[in-house]
Amino acid sequence: MLKVIASRKPGRVNGRFAIVASTYNRHYVDAMLRSARKELAHAGVLDLLIIRVPGAFEIPAVAARLAHDHLPPWSAIICLGVIFQGETSHARHIGDGVTGALAQLQVQYRLPFIHGVYLFDNEEQARVRCLGAKHNRGIELARTALGMARVMSRL
Repeated sequence: MLKVIASRKPGRVNGRFAIVASTYNRHYVDAMLRSARKELAHAGVLDLLIIRVPGAFEIPAVAARLAHDHLPPWSAIICLGVIFQGETSHARHIGDGVTGALAQLQVQYRLPFIHGVYLFDNEEQARVRCLGAKHNRGIELARTALGMARVMSRL
């Protein structure tokens, strides 16, 4: 069952955030991006960098470069992409590769990489999770980034 997004007032967060978002399946990714940006702005985030990449598979390379090359460090890096399962196993391989790479980066850099690269079976699943306000993953991802920024700042 899908979790309904409850309206809430997020606490203010100072920090640097980045979003790496795919342009592939742009309609859905852009909707998550808009929602995440709005949620971060609502929390008072002023330092936000957005980088667009061609597809989901390219996200970890850019996220790694951001983590490695930028000082002061990021509070969190949100990664956004949408993959549709087709007739072959290619989509699953892309999804598994991105998931493994983001998990590895998170441990390597001790930095929250927020995994928002979704593998959907059909457009209806993407519509519900990316375009609607009731179950919007962009909002959830931004809230996760904010929460992890708070946790990491206390360590």
